[in-house]
Amino acid sequence: MKYLNQYVETFQEALKQNEFKDEPKELYEPINYILTLGGKRLRPIITLMATDLFGGDMSQAIKPSLAIEYFHNFTLMHDDIMDKAPLRRGKTTVHEKYNVDRAILSGDALLIKAYQYFEDLPDNKFKEIVTLFSKTGQDLCEGQQYDMNFETQLEVTEEEYMKMIYYKTGVLTAASFKIGAIIADASPEDANHIFDFGKHLGIAFQLKDDLLDVYGDSSKVGKMHAGDIFENKKTILFIKALEKANEEQATELRYWYKLNTENIDKVYSVENIFKQLRVDHMVEREILEHTKLAKQYLEKIEGIENKKVLKDFCDDLIGRSF
Repeated sequence: MKYLNQYVETFQEALKQNEFKDEPKELYEPINYILTLGGKRLRPIITLMATDLFGGDMSQAIKPSLAIEYFHNFTLMHDDIMDKAPLRRGKTTVHEKYNVDRAILSGDALLIKAYQYFEDLPDNKFKEIVTLFSKTGQDLCEGQQYDMNFETQLEVTEEEYMKMIYYKTGVLTAASFKIGAIIADASPEDANHIFDFGKHLGIAFQLKDDLLDVYGDSSKVGKMHAGDIFENKKTILFIKALEKANEEQATELRYWYKLNTENIDKVYSVENIFKQLRVDHMVEREILEHTKLAKQYLEKIEGIENKKVLKDFCDDLIGRSF
């Protein structure tokens, strides 16, 4: 994605310049650690890109883009504790490298820092952006709770699942676009349209992640093959399979998803049912539908002349094989 290079370079330089050197170091060292683990940095880049495409001053979006990245990493620090995850992006998680208490406190500090990075916004934009940011945070917490509920919930409907991934993934992508639009003085209509563009793009992105967990190349995806099956995560693949399964297939799926085991037979059996039912084709149709909806909202935006950048971004993100 060469067209993103200017935004990536701007953000990486800002991240480097804003490394935390405060005391006590025990509080800030874990923050610097997680921020150096990499990741796609999609959401802060989105904010810079939206500001630029709407004709705004990109320098005004640097601190808000950092705030978004800080907030995202705060959620990851706490999620990893809840998931008891040993690795994040192939490296030791914060709570494993330091300890749980420090990970919780450093995560809290990172959340506060995120809000502080909005303080330089002009008064006429500060309230609107912080209100949106707070609502986004609340939605993310609700999405995480729904996700946790699904672990013990015997049945999950597609409607419930789509709501959960919107809250956990779609809403922060959508808000990142809208914050950039507000900074650039886009019209309220355009700001709402780019929010909806980001919403459906974020949902399609998560559905593609679900698909790649089973059908992707694990060496490129960067995580264990079929990890969602091992962890009994009721993703869109499981939900679609259960909808289409006959009685025997449904019974077998429910059997495996009740077992906490790393037995490779579990993955083999579940994948076999997915293939029999052609679940990947059903999920690909859902991805296509949300990609289409995203592009429909993009076409409604009047304040961006070069929409090809966003169309290419959409296609590259959803068409990825890793």
